[in-house]
Amino acid sequence: MNFPGQLFALLAAILHVFIFCMESLWFMRPGVHRRFGAATPADAEARRLFAFNQGFYNLFLAIGIFVGLALLQGGGDRVVGETLVLFNCACMFGAGVVLYLSAGRPMLRAAVMQGILPLLAWAAWLWL
Repeated sequence: MNFPGQLFALLAAILHVFIFCMESLWFMRPGVHRRFGAATPADAEARRLFAFNQGFYNLFLAIGIFVGLALLQGGGDRVVGETLVLFNCACMFGAGVVLYLSAGRPMLRAAVMQGILPLLAWAAWLWL
């Protein structure tokens, strides 16, 4: 896997770790839960466990990319490393598409943020 593809994948993983932190660690902070559509602390409490679980999905996708990149950079099995990176990027992109298709225009910005870096990783792998 080429350097630009690895860089975009790394950035996607870092972003998903940040999303994990927002959903699983910081969700009850007013500025955070409002970003996810919970206007009041009561709304946030009702969504807290769902967000907590969802955050871990994002973390696990990021870990998959980190492990794949470690294999690519550390002299491990390159096929396994590349497969891990590309599979997890595909899952991230797919989740962004599902977010947009399920919620529409109000979630377009979040869907693009979630999906653009993994899409660029795939594009770099395919065309560079």
